[in-house]
Amino acid sequence: MKKIILIIFFVGILFTALFLMISCDKTKEIRLNNIQVIGSHNSYKIPIEQTLWEYLYQIDSARAKSLQYGHVSILEQLDLGLRNLELDVLHDPNGGRFTNPKGLEIVKSLGNKPLPYDVEKKLHQPGLKMFHIQDIDFRSHYLLFKDGLKAIKKWSDNHPNHTPIFILINAKDSNHQDLSKLLSFTKNALDSIDLEIRSVFKDNQLITPDLVRGNHKTLEEAVLKDGWPSLEKLKGRFLFVLDEKEDKNNRYLEGHPSLKNRMMFVNSKEGNPEAAFRVINNPIKDFDYIKELVLSGYMVRTRADDGTNESRTNDYCKFEKAKQSGAQVISTDYYVPTKLYKSDYKVSFENNSYERIK
Repeated sequence: MKKIILIIFFVGILFTALFLMISCDKTKEIRLNNIQVIGSHNSYKIPIEQTLWEYLYQIDSARAKSLQYGHVSILEQLDLGLRNLELDVLHDPNGGRFTNPKGLEIVKSLGNKPLPYDVEKKLHQPGLKMFHIQDIDFRSHYLLFKDGLKAIKKWSDNHPNHTPIFILINAKDSNHQDLSKLLSFTKNALDSIDLEIRSVFKDNQLITPDLVRGNHKTLEEAVLKDGWPSLEKLKGRFLFVLDEKEDKNNRYLEGHPSLKNRMMFVNSKEGNPEAAFRVINNPIKDFDYIKELVLSGYMVRTRADDGTNESRTNDYCKFEKAKQSGAQVISTDYYVPTKLYKSDYKVSFENNSYERIK
């Protein structure tokens, strides 16, 4: 009888312990904003060919040095484990605006033959284009934004349980002297970004403002009161962010209060109904600010390096601050060391990984 009582007693203890473990696991549910990932800046970019880069260096050495970087293909980046990309888009509704960049003529004038460019005549097609700077930094793994999205989607389809991937979008329309004129990103032009995203991805592959807002009145209220959704429920999805200033944000928000029915989040300052994801690029200067935002419930993207400076001096101060700030997304040009000049600078977490739970 005593043995039976003892067995019942120990079984009770075991079930109690198991119940507590399960309860503990539930209270520690991992949400989207509990992760920290490393990704690439201007992820599509192929380095400027040497002849053109040397020409630019003679004109403005500092500017040329800041452009001396490039990336392996986007698919190779994803295979390495990067979970953040940055894509620049340029408006070209009729096609043909960027078929003959001035840089090609510069290379020819210097007695050299340019590397092949747009052999498939992609740039003649209407729609958003994807490269860094017209005329001088125009080489891209995908000249069409939609082609880049299709490749990313195909990779995702083959890796359906991947950690969500954050994609920042810059809608480029700033014009520079002596460079071909860019078209402005009007409301209709910004609409075209949504249309191209929607044409490639299904709803169940996206983390949209509507999904995060749920039944709350505003997006900001949702992330501050209920928090971001469970990481487990968001595997295999993509979160897009329009990384622009207030005037472009306002155009994108027109007719879509709190980003209703929009594909992208926006970099909107806290206190606005659409505020949820912030882009704060300097984790040293804004270290306390980023920490405060993260603790409040916002998601933040920051940078580990900028303009090739950290790579040239092997300076990890910015990266260390980025990690310590709690910013969920950290962008770099050097998830692998550059081959364009001598440097061992490389950004990754422990064990050569690019994502972790904070």
